[in-house]
Amino acid sequence: MEAGGGVGVGAGPNYNPRTVEEVFKDFKGRRAGLIKALTNDVEDFYRQCDPEKENLCLYGFPSEQWEVNLPAEEVPPELPEPALGINFARDGMQEKDWLSLVAVHSDAWLLSVAFYFGARFGFDKADRYALCRKRLFNMINEFPTIFEIVSGSVKKQSKEKSSVSNHSSNKSKSNSKGQRDSQVKYSRIAQPKDDDEGLDDDEEDDDEHGDTLCGACGDNYAADEFWICCDICEKWFHGKCVKITPARAEHIKQYKCPSCSNKRARS
Repeated sequence: MEAGGGVGVGAGPNYNPRTVEEVFKDFKGRRAGLIKALTNDVEDFYRQCDPEKENLCLYGFPSEQWEVNLPAEEVPPELPEPALGINFARDGMQEKDWLSLVAVHSDAWLLSVAFYFGARFGFDKADRYALCRKRLFNMINEFPTIFEIVSGSVKKQSKEKSSVSNHSSNKSKSNSKGQRDSQVKYSRIAQPKDDDEGLDDDEEDDDEHGDTLCGACGDNYAADEFWICCDICEKWFHGKCVKITPARAEHIKQYKCPSCSNKRARS
């Protein structure tokens, strides 16, 4: 295993994102890889962060992959480096607190890499850098932080907003509710919408799930996608992100997401 994460898997030797769109694409890829390490692949991530090893870092790559590795050997490194020595705190903290700490440092690293590219290549024209930097930050700010996803604060905010929305609205369509109840045994499953359903049903579904974010990839709820909620941590996930199909979900009495399943296996 070579020391240092470099620019990233699949990036190539001449990988130099220059435009706001290119830098944002790089940010999303690295972010997806880090979220995967701290949610779906948390068992593997936990195992690799052995406190008996040297200083280790968590890298996210543009290809949406992640890696636990030694820091770069060259000084200064090609890119800003992630937080050093995350493995040393693994056994000295509660697992949830440790993962949240790694998530915070991962958020900081993502921003530093994004604005490093912007500063180094100037987004093509130096006189437009300030405007491009502001635009890039606004695009990044549309996504929840990794910390919000890992700590579950995104779900808590969504539930609070949903509660306010439900109390302020009297839109309760018995036909759509009956349809959802007949489709599934538990309210933890959200089925895709059929094209012939009414607009009011779509509006009601948006009120209920509009602010919900996938605990794996962090993207927003969409009415045309299958979702499932973990009965342990109450986070929602795209079915495709956790490899659960609607047919399979019908036979699951209590769904546990990969993170909660791995946590129980260790305890």
